[in-house]
Amino acid sequence: MDAVLDALAAWPGALWLQGSGTAYLFLNAAHILGLGLLLGAIVPLDLRLAGLWRQLPLQVLLPFSSRAAAAGLALALATGLWLFTVRPHEYLDNTAFQFKLGLLLLALTNIAWQHGSPALTRSLRDGTLSTGLRLRAAASILLWCGVLLAGRWIGFL
Repeated sequence: MDAVLDALAAWPGALWLQGSGTAYLFLNAAHILGLGLLLGAIVPLDLRLAGLWRQLPLQVLLPFSSRAAAAGLALALATGLWLFTVRPHEYLDNTAFQFKLGLLLLALTNIAWQHGSPALTRSLRDGTLSTGLRLRAAASILLWCGVLLAGRWIGFL
């Protein structure tokens, strides 16, 4: 494992970030942009799936929000991985980073469960919101906010 982490830290992209505060600044800003797009798309959708704003049709909100969230997730994951390469050993030893990864895994699992759920298909068809759908939506909000908080916590440990 140490050899993999050493190779990541020696990657030219990591060395560039280590040597350029400006490059690090812009990449970090792109990471925050990805998180903003992700949460900005997921939270309204999950609130709707949890039962709020029933007058807003899921058939309109779901495709747009899902695509926007996917774009934010792709940007956040790509930039997050790149930022990780700057100090991979330190990050893996950081409790907050470990929490972030665990919450991220749970949040991604929840997305797969929610989007693979027959209840979501049924909701798109007839507007019903099952208890499971609502609970997964509430869990999603909590998990993604937890990922965000754990990410901010990393710098304080």
